[in-house]
Amino acid sequence: MAVPGSARLVLAEGVAHLDEPAAVFEAMLSGWERQQRSRGLLPTTVEPRVALVRRFADFAERRPWEWTAGDVEDFTVSLMSGSGRLAPSTIRGYHLSLRLFCDYVTDARYEWVEQCEGRFGRAPAQVCYDHNTMAHLTDYEGLPQRRPFGYDELQRFFDFLDDRVDRLASSGRKGALPALRDAVMVKTGYAFGLRRRELCMLDVVDLRPNPHVPRWGACGSVFVRYGKSKRGGSPRRRTVLAVPEFDWAVDGLRLWVDQARPLLDPGDRPALWLTERRTRVGVKWMDQRFSALRAEAGLDPALTMHCLRHSYVTHLVEHGYPERFVQEQVGHSYASTTALYTSVSSDFKNQTLRKALARVYEREGKQ
Repeated sequence: MAVPGSARLVLAEGVAHLDEPAAVFEAMLSGWERQQRSRGLLPTTVEPRVALVRRFADFAERRPWEWTAGDVEDFTVSLMSGSGRLAPSTIRGYHLSLRLFCDYVTDARYEWVEQCEGRFGRAPAQVCYDHNTMAHLTDYEGLPQRRPFGYDELQRFFDFLDDRVDRLASSGRKGALPALRDAVMVKTGYAFGLRRRELCMLDVVDLRPNPHVPRWGACGSVFVRYGKSKRGGSPRRRTVLAVPEFDWAVDGLRLWVDQARPLLDPGDRPALWLTERRTRVGVKWMDQRFSALRAEAGLDPALTMHCLRHSYVTHLVEHGYPERFVQEQVGHSYASTTALYTSVSSDFKNQTLRKALARVYEREGKQ
């Protein structure tokens, strides 16, 4: 019985192709896609992998049964050169996709070795090894310029956003409502520690009350349905609770939901964040908008929307929240990941040390 993705299921027998190498390569990609789909992987995982293999084949100007380890090395050098140099984590992801494809075409169960030997006199081989692929050498591979916002920077940015709303509203010109949305959206992303996609994909129904704080109304927590997936699986879900240190963001969120958003005449549209055309605000658009606002506020260009999430983790720790609570809030599977996001200030470290010294030496003095 043929397994999903095997050659006999995607390559017609007894057919003479005008371009046999191209036909076999396309059948390989189709079979690999079918094999991955049978494992429950989503199109958002499968399609970029298939596209990467096509890109590598175009770069090497060879078919999989002709690939060599040197092709991988040349491809890697091209990814690390020029102004468009990719991050190590991105290159490692490319290597993983190529390794998985080679594992597939060299697995005897899928019969591609037999097909290629019979048709071209050569068989595909694994070309990705430990000695020619990107290794994971450090826990954090992001740019060193990326960091959490300082308290002064946050206050400056939020004040700028508020002043922008007031300025547009008082001028009588259009744009006050979108400016309010931008301000509330940025503050919500920070106050709940959300990823960009998690923030953009929120619907109104995802706002939930917190029974312990009735005065927050329906904005006491946020139900995240589009969390970061794991190993190509479905998006993970979690509930993020509002914390009292950031209750000012809850007030702004309630204002947007109860008074501002209805002015856009949303009808039955579920999205929490709507454009003037009543479409959902997208991640790419939000990135562009954030960059423009950050530049207008005169802040460090290295600060991105994701830096607000790092700031959230850092500030929760400085406010004394337990590590496990912080980990659950941001949806990290491992505490070590949360630790990478944390960059507490020198003042916090000094305060913690003073408390420890007082606790230890006071106890010794009583003995």
